[in-house]
Amino acid sequence: MQKLFKLKENNTNVRTEVLAGVTTFLTMVYIVVVNPAILSSVGVPFDQVFMATVISAVIGTVLMALAANYPIAIAPGMGMNAYFATVVAAHDVSYQIVFGAVFLAGIIFILLSFTALRETLIQAIPASLKFGITSGIGLFIAFLGLRQSGIVVANETNMVGFGDLHQPVTLLTLAGLFISLIFMAWNVKGALFIGMVATGIIGYFTGQLEFTKAVSLPPSPVFFDLDIGGVFANSLYTVVFAFLLVAIFDTTGTLIGVAEKAGFMKNGKLPRAKAALLSDATATTIGSMFGTTPTTAYVESTSGVAAGGRTGLTSLVVAGLFFVSIFFTPIIGAISDLPAITSPVLIIVGSLMMEGLARINWKAFDEAFPAFAIILTMPLTSSISTGISIGFITYPLLKLVTGKGKEVHWIIYVFGVIFLLQMIFFPAH
Repeated sequence: MQKLFKLKENNTNVRTEVLAGVTTFLTMVYIVVVNPAILSSVGVPFDQVFMATVISAVIGTVLMALAANYPIAIAPGMGMNAYFATVVAAHDVSYQIVFGAVFLAGIIFILLSFTALRETLIQAIPASLKFGITSGIGLFIAFLGLRQSGIVVANETNMVGFGDLHQPVTLLTLAGLFISLIFMAWNVKGALFIGMVATGIIGYFTGQLEFTKAVSLPPSPVFFDLDIGGVFANSLYTVVFAFLLVAIFDTTGTLIGVAEKAGFMKNGKLPRAKAALLSDATATTIGSMFGTTPTTAYVESTSGVAAGGRTGLTSLVVAGLFFVSIFFTPIIGAISDLPAITSPVLIIVGSLMMEGLARINWKAFDEAFPAFAIILTMPLTSSISTGISIGFITYPLLKLVTGKGKEVHWIIYVFGVIFLLQMIFFPAH
């Protein structure tokens, strides 16, 4: 163990790494409830998503531990699951087709991890678009939480309106939200998980949460019959790109953030970055074959780093705890049927994704408007890919008309044209 993870070289020990792993797991275990709850809303079997979530998390996190030796956990990312659900609904296609899009994005991600194009793409996309995409997804998933809980409802006059606070689910959601917010404000480790537990307890004693047993044998995982041909038949190219783009940005951004906090960055570069990115790309590809959305490095890994985690042993502990969770499907299934437990997580995680707004130059119109367009479009159209498309179209256009066309990387112009053609000739239907 000492030699495998180089504990002495990283000034850590087994006890510290184990505690760090437990800390990270507690901060991100909500995904085993939230992910199946979101995907099952569009017909994907709950047990299938639950097992796929755990399988992809275990595979990605174990690879991160053994290949990259970083205390960074991998699991299906928030935002992409909600986007998946809206693609199924908006395009009127089967979820097997959309999983085909996820699979293709994963394969492309793996191939890009072996080339310099990944670095080129990341460096070419302007910071304002990157922050706009992240923030737009934040509003997107927060709105989903508000809608699922009944805090926000359809309104003929204004499209949306305030919900009925007399509804039990809405009241429970608000209670859970305030409990979670208090724990977050107190910087309690595992605040989101604790908030979910507290909400579940209230729901149980108010008759909204019911389950007959806590432990059971895990469901049998099965391979999905991916419909890759349906991706091309329905022209879901922007969907594939959206999955790919967000997966690359989420993973790379999180890796860099966690690495800086842990002191891994060397002269602005991340050692073993290829192994780390391949871990995520592999988990995304395999996860799609079992029935879940793209994986990403979890920013909650910083909680484990703060607890002293410095090596892959921390990640290995996280993976082990994810595996143990498969024996508690009755509890997890019951929780997912009550939106009041998962909605506060969506709302709070959405708010955390707005941090990048402070780093956009709002005084420069040609930088600010494309970011604004992305942020505005994603929640209003319920489409992350539409938001990305509009951002990639307006950014180079504004730069050209202001005489700053040379500041834009050629690859942005290429994608801008592709997205424009996509919206004209292959619009969402």
